[in-house]
Amino acid sequence: MDGLFGVTSDRSDAAPHPARPRILLVEDNYANRDVLTRRLQRHGFDVCVAVDGPSGVALAHEANPDVILMDVALGAMDGWQATRLIKSNPGTAHIPIIALTAHALATDRDKSVAVGCADFDTKPVDLSRLIRKIRACLVHPATTQ
Repeated sequence: MDGLFGVTSDRSDAAPHPARPRILLVEDNYANRDVLTRRLQRHGFDVCVAVDGPSGVALAHEANPDVILMDVALGAMDGWQATRLIKSNPGTAHIPIIALTAHALATDRDKSVAVGCADFDTKPVDLSRLIRKIRACLVHPATTQ
């Protein structure tokens, strides 16, 4: 982890294998990051990780991921604020974002869609459901809302 920027990477500095879609996971909880990163990697994804909203926004621009998994409860800058920033930047606006939250409230889903998320999922993560949503974003990034 780079303490200055709060960014960790579970991949080498080499470019990802073209057959491995790149996922940016923005998650502040270490255990959630660790488990989800390992599970996604086993399913063929290249995963990079940000530990808070500001580093997630920065890494979205730097890593140009295929999909972003955005925790909504991140602290000072929540996932919805980070999503607004990513979606307002022409260089990152095209990246589909799936909001992740422990709350299954309709208002959370509505707010996630309103700020530009392509989809919404709850924690604890049902991996097969989440992978279906990720794959839908990869196939139809502009139409998954």
